[in-house]
Amino acid sequence: MGGIHPVHSHGRVDREATRDRPGVDRRRRRCGPGISGRPRDEPTDGRPGGRRPDRSVGPGPRLHRSQPRLHRRRAHAGSRHPGALHLDRRDGHQRLLPAPSRARSRRRRLAPDRSSRLPGGHVSILIGAHSGGEKPIAEAAERNGDLIQFFLGDPQGWKKPPPREDAADLRAAGLPIYIHAPYLINVASANNRIRIPSRKNLQTAADAAAEIGAAGLVVHGGHVTDEEDVAEGFPRWRKALDAIETDVPILIENTAGGGNAMAREVDTIARLWEHVGDTGVGFVLDTCHAWAGGQDLETVVDRVMAATGRIDLVHCNDSRDPFDSRRDRHANLGHGEIPVELLIEVVRAAGSPVLVETPGEALEQAADIALLRAGLT
Repeated sequence: MGGIHPVHSHGRVDREATRDRPGVDRRRRRCGPGISGRPRDEPTDGRPGGRRPDRSVGPGPRLHRSQPRLHRRRAHAGSRHPGALHLDRRDGHQRLLPAPSRARSRRRRLAPDRSSRLPGGHVSILIGAHSGGEKPIAEAAERNGDLIQFFLGDPQGWKKPPPREDAADLRAAGLPIYIHAPYLINVASANNRIRIPSRKNLQTAADAAAEIGAAGLVVHGGHVTDEEDVAEGFPRWRKALDAIETDVPILIENTAGGGNAMAREVDTIARLWEHVGDTGVGFVLDTCHAWAGGQDLETVVDRVMAATGRIDLVHCNDSRDPFDSRRDRHANLGHGEIPVELLIEVVRAAGSPVLVETPGEALEQAADIALLRAGLT
């Protein structure tokens, strides 16, 4: 996410998103639970960028109606890391600390986030993993994680998900939960048969995330066609964010490939934020995507902060491929091309909650989490 390099766009997924999808439910979706099922060509545990079967791995108060809807519903979420949660262990007890208020954050937007730092310069950051999501609370415990992320349904499909029977338990658990939206969503597309279903699906995913009390909904930045200027996608993103109604923070994630991607290069992300930054939309920095997308990991945090003013979440993943490969293939920490020390420094500099989306099950991901914790102390 040195001499090095990160950003996130799945080339394979982007191509999939350009296909016409018959049978899209065009009814207005206002309140739906999650999406369930597993992708056809993603890992069997539903983990983004992880191991595939044929490969081996070597609510705040409402503001005035004239304000953008996301901004109106997220006045409580502004900070250097808006919506971020941190562990406070100063008195020997663990507790979640909410983010500072927006007014305070404007005065210290680019200043270090002191709430995540303990005496002696140590950092206490929430660390978790992306799991299958069948039993999120247990899956977080198995990994010794502070938070969890999962898909609410098929990441490669448009189908509205069924309700989760454990929704009430998840809301009451006190476990920060992040939901990853389906890969097919591409609100930047010029194709009505992709863009319109994408907007509807984003609303459906947000409704579903709200049902379980999610801390955020992660969605890829998407792309325009090769024939279009990337700038044509910016107002489409703005229209999508103005239309959505939700109390769940929407977090745009950087991507690994695509020449006309909305969120691969930091310079393009900065241009996108000129159009959407005042909506309250958040940002997710994926280290594998940034590395594969040709972004220098030694400077990426400072550059993203300058572009967006925020990093709400970090996806800390190693990469199976060299720098600027445009290939989104995650690896366990220390088993890929990115130096472990560089990954740790990205996490430390961002100071935001962290999720590993790495191959394997609980044992392997627990090792990745332990490695990060050890490196941050």
